[in-house]
Amino acid sequence: MYDKLFDAILGLKDREECAAFFDDLCTIKELQDMSQRFDVALLLGEGNNYADISALTGASSATISRVNRCLNYGRGGYRSVIDKMKGEDDE
Repeated sequence: MYDKLFDAILGLKDREECAAFFDDLCTIKELQDMSQRFDVALLLGEGNNYADISALTGASSATISRVNRCLNYGRGGYRSVIDKMKGEDDE
């Protein structure tokens, strides 16, 4: 069901093309929510506590808890991307 969407995302060549695609695909609120969840994942990965993350991102404790659950018990999507980003920062 999601294959066409995932294939489309994998075919994006740069940040500008990615931004254009997601701007067309998602509402501003959806993009804000996804960005916030990813920021939460990054901050959790750095060891920040819920109160600090909420203050920094405006995320609710429910959102932070959901992201934390995905980080700890999910399919590894957040971890994979975070690890790749760390690897790029090290280069």
